[in-house]
Amino acid sequence: MKQFITVIALTGVLISCKNTGENKKVTEETAISETVEDTTTDQVNVNYVPIDSDETLIAASLLAAPEASRDGCKVIGYNMAGEFVTLREGDNEFIVLADDPKKSGFNAACYHKSLEPFMARGRELRAEGKTGPEIFDIREEEAKSGQLDMGKPGSTLHIYFGESDLYNPETSKVQGAKYRYVVYLPFATAASTGLPENPIGSNHPWIMNPGTHRAHIMISPLPEDND
Repeated sequence: MKQFITVIALTGVLISCKNTGENKKVTEETAISETVEDTTTDQVNVNYVPIDSDETLIAASLLAAPEASRDGCKVIGYNMAGEFVTLREGDNEFIVLADDPKKSGFNAACYHKSLEPFMARGRELRAEGKTGPEIFDIREEEAKSGQLDMGKPGSTLHIYFGESDLYNPETSKVQGAKYRYVVYLPFATAASTGLPENPIGSNHPWIMNPGTHRAHIMISPLPEDND
């Protein structure tokens, strides 16, 4: 009789454990399912819309700047009417070159203000109809002669770019946009910096245009989730 009672008790324990395990499995599966549904809902609910005003153009372009510096950046570039203007005055060390709304995709840049003579000269030569190689050669000669100020060595350029020109009005993030960073070191070489002349990985720094006025360190971070 005692053995019979023991068998019944053990059977009850096993059934209880089985039910508990099944309940736990159901709970975990439900939680996973809810998490997936929540994530999917968040992704579907992102409302990307066209950039259709100077204000939204400024907001999206400012994402090229370091977050802590965005409030004080000067913003220049083409407005929605196609005029190259100062879109917003600033008081810190950065200038943001806004995306050109007349061109497909999105491309905004933020650079240290000491680079403005170099950047402005490039815009001037492009306006004259000069090609990329011609602009390079002209600025190379002017930089070597001292006519063109190349800014402070180590000055940075931050680029926020992507194929889409739609943005999220809640965050100002552009759909699918990514970052790339440049550190200007005029006339630097692989030997003077210890950096390779070609990237060894998608997010590894390397030196581009070594030995020229336009020598710079390229850094392309791995893409992040957009929202």
